[in-house]
Amino acid sequence: MQLTAFMKRAARSAAVTIATTAALVAVAAPGTAHAADTIRIGYWTSGVSLGFGAVLEAQKFLQQEGIDAQFVHFADVNAPNRALAANAIDFAFAAPAAAVFSTASEGVPVRIVLATQPADVEFVAPADSPIRSLADLRGKKVGMSPPGSSVAAIATAVLEGNDGIRSGDFSLVPGNEARLAQFLVQKQVDAAALRTVTVAQLTELKVKPLGSFGDEWKKLTKSDATPYIGVSAVRSEYLQQHPQDVAKVIAAMRDALQWGASHHAEVSAILQKSANLPAADADAYAARWSDINRVTFEPVDIATLEREHQIFVTGGVIQGNLPADLFATGPYEASRALH
Repeated sequence: MQLTAFMKRAARSAAVTIATTAALVAVAAPGTAHAADTIRIGYWTSGVSLGFGAVLEAQKFLQQEGIDAQFVHFADVNAPNRALAANAIDFAFAAPAAAVFSTASEGVPVRIVLATQPADVEFVAPADSPIRSLADLRGKKVGMSPPGSSVAAIATAVLEGNDGIRSGDFSLVPGNEARLAQFLVQKQVDAAALRTVTVAQLTELKVKPLGSFGDEWKKLTKSDATPYIGVSAVRSEYLQQHPQDVAKVIAAMRDALQWGASHHAEVSAILQKSANLPAADADAYAARWSDINRVTFEPVDIATLEREHQIFVTGGVIQGNLPADLFATGPYEASRALH
């Protein structure tokens, strides 16, 4: 994995994002009007949502549905959720589920309309490490996405629930995927929770798997459900005023999902061009497209998200109750009638 290329791209993204976010928050205070036919869509460009967002933009799927989209890029995993709360964006297609749960429980008017990113994440350690299982992480430094992210929430929940390792029993070292991989290579952490695509991209260090989020979640819940780390969330006001536009966005996302599953070479080319990824890294992402992305909101998905919230609260990861109307299924159902 060419960590230098990843870090340079992340730095450029962060610089642009900070300026863009500051400007948007300054001019888009609550109540500020913007063009009714324009939807402001935000996503994190340093993690799991990077590839889907790049394809959604490059292939003009939203325009094909008659939607004028303004994309806003964020270098911080929790920034899209904060931008929703600040009315700096209307729609976040891959917001951290745990952060949205917290925001909604605090009374911020947001609705979840899709489950989008399953937890395709693994705990790994260097191959020559004495660590052999998750139980060995007590007292260790573990790299993962920052607190508030769904990765951190799920990792904390499964470590405590399955191995009795509480949040204070290990040191959480935060970072984006490129930084976490660098931490592993430089032995600055003992283990890390990484997306499987990042593990596949690692070439400078051999690692051994300690457990996947999917398997650990099934062990914790005694079910076959796969947890979600990302959801699509929309401001309640925007959804109330433009329900058909939200349905069109979902239809466009479904088209992007289907297109990416059968056009791996094109997905890789888009990532190399728009995200400055090395060819090998872009190819690895494209190969796992269907494992990384979802566009679904069936009853089983909602039940899984509700269970996640319950486990997060029980484990002290987040606080608060979910609003009764948090899950809005209307746009997802309406999107099916579009094509």
